[in-house]
Amino acid sequence: MRQTIKQAIAGSTADYTEIRIERRWLNRVLFQREKLETLESATELGGVVRCLKNGGWGISVFNDTSKIAEHIREATQMAAVVGETASQPVILADVPTVQDEVRVELEHDFRNVPLREKVDLTLSYNTLIMKESDKIVSTQVQYVDRFSEITYANSEGTYLVQELPDITMMLGAAASDGKGDIQQGMEYVGKAGGFEWVQGMEDQARMAAQRAVAMLNAKPVPGGQHTVLLDPRLAGVFIHEAFGHFCEADFLFKNPRLAEIMALGNEFGPPELQVIDAGFFAGERGNVPYDDEGVKRAKTTLVKNGHLHSLLHSRETAAKMGAQPTGNARAVSYEHEPIVRMRNTYIENGPISFDDMIKDVERGIYALDAYGGQTEFEQFSFSAAYAYEIVNGEIGDLVRNVVLSGNLFETMRSIDAIGNDRVISGGVGGCGKGGQFPLPVTVGAPHIRIRNVTIGGK
Repeated sequence: MRQTIKQAIAGSTADYTEIRIERRWLNRVLFQREKLETLESATELGGVVRCLKNGGWGISVFNDTSKIAEHIREATQMAAVVGETASQPVILADVPTVQDEVRVELEHDFRNVPLREKVDLTLSYNTLIMKESDKIVSTQVQYVDRFSEITYANSEGTYLVQELPDITMMLGAAASDGKGDIQQGMEYVGKAGGFEWVQGMEDQARMAAQRAVAMLNAKPVPGGQHTVLLDPRLAGVFIHEAFGHFCEADFLFKNPRLAEIMALGNEFGPPELQVIDAGFFAGERGNVPYDDEGVKRAKTTLVKNGHLHSLLHSRETAAKMGAQPTGNARAVSYEHEPIVRMRNTYIENGPISFDDMIKDVERGIYALDAYGGQTEFEQFSFSAAYAYEIVNGEIGDLVRNVVLSGNLFETMRSIDAIGNDRVISGGVGGCGKGGQFPLPVTVGAPHIRIRNVTIGGK
């Protein structure tokens, strides 16, 4: 394969040529109630050629690796046409050439586990959830494993082979009071690791069911302005979804007003606030040894001492903005071109313990985990999976319908305490952007406290 790729690139007439070939193995098992809804086992091989000619990109996707040279010619022809009409020619920032092979060793390699065993494990968790209470009316228990071998080469001399494992288990339960009220509970794990990560989750399965049932008796949260403590999972999702995407440099080109707001040096929070996007956290889903432009991973400090310090870049955005590539050009599969994406994005530890953070809150909300959310430029809305009242420095009753909303930048400046108990979480889905979903990422944070957060409710 290596010689074939090198020969094809050598024959290219483009100004720049790159090839990315992915071989992927996938297994997926999904139970809903007693029914096995999905059972999938597949392998896939495909690639993409991207050529730059006269400042324009041309792309050709393929599954037949014997015809790479033809796809290079096709991509070059398209690039030349694009270059003729481009108002701003594409320029790529310089990066070192690399020759490397990154292989992984898994403690319990899921590729060696029979599909029958994966089905039985998923079924066992589903059965535990169903048996936990007669109020459980539905389940969604899903196992997924993926293993990708990605070969990348470009006309500058870089040649890489890297392996990326990914395994997730979602344990979802829905409970009903029989009168139309349905509540959910969920536990999950997502790792760049082996089969051992999804074993032994019986307690989590029961916990998901118990939480769904408990939520039926939770009282609605009172609407209004509240002091809110976010647990590490929800705080991690918040910093990824509401802030991290604004740090992706390609996003700023489309919005001049936002580009002004996101100028380096602008203040976004207290001096204790540090936000990082890192290429490596052992065993986590956002790990990328090299991005999909062959750039080696690095640690990028997005917010330093409360001020915007850096952005995330591809080679193209780095050249446009006079910055250095950060290793954040990622594609969800060979069918897509790389765009600027996050990896392991987290809030760094602060100085305060959880007990000290909560003790001086007279009345507030302790919000945990996330069931999803949306952002519209700087406006955000996130639903906590569950929450508790805080009364006179103590955790109180379970509450529900906790939807946090507001202006991102005002909310970040309202952070007044950052905990010292950071947790990193891989989740089970992935990040979506530009039609590319789900891209494995990792989020993380310690507990954080925010004043005057708007929460919808009664």
